[in-house]
Amino acid sequence: MNFDFPTFLVLFTLISGVIWLGDILFLKPKRLQKQEEMRRSDPPPPEEVIAKAGAESYLVEMAHSFFPVVALVLVVRSFWIEPFRIPSGSMMPTLLAGDFILVNKYAYGIRLPAIDHKVIEIGKPQRGDVIVFRYPENLEVDYIKRVVGVPGDTITYSNKVLYVNDEVAALDEKPRYVGNGMGAVQTGSYHYEEDLAGVKHDILVMPSRPVFDFSFTVPPDEYFVMGDNRDNSRDSRFWGTVPDELLIGRAVMVWMNWDSLSDSVIDWRRIGMGIE
Repeated sequence: MNFDFPTFLVLFTLISGVIWLGDILFLKPKRLQKQEEMRRSDPPPPEEVIAKAGAESYLVEMAHSFFPVVALVLVVRSFWIEPFRIPSGSMMPTLLAGDFILVNKYAYGIRLPAIDHKVIEIGKPQRGDVIVFRYPENLEVDYIKRVVGVPGDTITYSNKVLYVNDEVAALDEKPRYVGNGMGAVQTGSYHYEEDLAGVKHDILVMPSRPVFDFSFTVPPDEYFVMGDNRDNSRDSRFWGTVPDELLIGRAVMVWMNWDSLSDSVIDWRRIGMGIE
């Protein structure tokens, strides 16, 4: 069973916040009143005894310490930026296995944490966006792919060439790909720059792999996604489109790269790299 961190974060914030607020409204005034009564007694007890009577309990002290921190983490993670790790090579060469990325959570609307219900509409994914979403066949798993078709588009894939509304996504051939570390298995793949309706990005193609030709019209409020590593990606060609309600956000930047199989382990050149 996967650990549901968003739900845990919401519950922890709620519980610590209730304890913190309850102390301010009820417990602290009683402690102060008790201290005042002790000072007025004759004779008054030593000051250290009075101070101890006004001290917070361990539970309240922990709530005071953790509530601001977890509340800030909840707000940032739920409504602004969330980190993700790239587990596979399905988005090579754009993203490598071992990349740690930041995802813009508000790009496609403000959603309530844990239940992911959209409450404010801000924007919609566009062709070429690299998006993170909940995998339609297992909602506990997060996926990352590139949007190649928006609602109403007709997506055609023929002889490993992509067409959007009968317009070819032009390919500019580059030298054969040379991978490193976990990506070394892709060495020798055909390397192209694809122009997807004005959004240029690199893709990998392996001519020896089977060709799955198709034509599909994207339904309303759904998105057709593909991996940039076209012959090593399980995407909309296999399990269908991504409904709007499963969107998490747009991938915007690589903040760390860690590949234990590469010579340098950390590829410092990738840190801070924008995701196009």
